[in-house]
Amino acid sequence: MLNIVLFGPPGAGKGTQSQNLINKYALVHLSTGDILRGEISSGTSLGLAAKKLMDEGLLVPDEVVIGMISNKLDQNQDAKGFIFDGFPRTVAQAEALDQLLVSKQSAISGMIALEVDQEELEKRLLARGKESGRPDDQNPEIIKKRVQEYTSKTAQVANYYQAQNKFYTVKGIGSIEGIFENIAKVVEKLG
Repeated sequence: MLNIVLFGPPGAGKGTQSQNLINKYALVHLSTGDILRGEISSGTSLGLAAKKLMDEGLLVPDEVVIGMISNKLDQNQDAKGFIFDGFPRTVAQAEALDQLLVSKQSAISGMIALEVDQEELEKRLLARGKESGRPDDQNPEIIKKRVQEYTSKTAQVANYYQAQNKFYTVKGIGSIEGIFENIAKVVEKLG
């Protein structure tokens, strides 16, 4: 089973590249953002609490996210593999994900990190906010806070996977096709 953590700050292109990975490798996309937005649009109590945190640029508690991921894994037992998009963001989450996957006789194959500089991220997120109407992508201060939160909390996750020889970087600037070509080269090594 091919299990990939697609890593990168908000606006790095994870959603776009996840779709390319899904199309090429028939993987199931597990985006914590999509899962949480689904809860929000359904108006669940979890969704409402998550919306408040997300609107402030904060993260949702780990146990909630792990529970949702476990349910998604169970719903897709015949999958060729999964793309974890937006998760894990902390070492505790990475450890919890590893434990969850071991309990399901699986493991992370590798983490692929999309690298994009701060200025480009802000430009992309503001453009996305205009197109999508997402409030967390329309306020430059919230965008900066989200990118800072990502940077401060996730650097250790890269080290965690690096210690397992499962960490790969891909430059996230250039054409979508060119970036995906470089991602596919990494995936071929993992498969």
